[in-house]
Amino acid sequence: MQSEGSYGQVEAARARPLAELLQCPTAVGNLLNASAQSLEFEEGKVVFRQSEACRGLYVIISGLFLRRTERLEARLTLGPVRPGDLAELAAALGDGRHTYTLTAREPGSVLLLPLEELRRAFDLFPPLRMQLLEELAREVSRGYGASFHTRIASVRRRNASPAGAQPGNARSSDPVR
Repeated sequence: MQSEGSYGQVEAARARPLAELLQCPTAVGNLLNASAQSLEFEEGKVVFRQSEACRGLYVIISGLFLRRTERLEARLTLGPVRPGDLAELAAALGDGRHTYTLTAREPGSVLLLPLEELRRAFDLFPPLRMQLLEELAREVSRGYGASFHTRIASVRRRNASPAGAQPGNARSSDPVR
């Protein structure tokens, strides 16, 4: 199973049947294949927007897509989504609202697995929901790790600056000790 932004092989998405990609029985994969919609996007086009109702699970087939979100009045780039990746696990498995905006960085195609059929697949093969939840947990963990390392690097750069390098030179953003 591929996760958002972690793998990037075009052939992985094109050549592998859904049953293999999602690690489910062939009959469940066939159900999803029959309902899947192929969507094409030009550079700059939005696949879905944050907070909109989720239509299903997205499998990136070709191109490069970028995930962006708004949190606490800040716009954040969450990173790229590449061929073979699953996009928007949180919305498909959660409350049905997109947690970020997905935009094409270059022309590409996406396979949409409609939410209704995905839920039917969960009924036919309950381990599929658990596998996707596990993948979502790994994705969140990777995102937290990347965020943590970015914050640490930012603190190190700030402390390496001339103002931060001098002993006794406290700044207003430094904690009081």
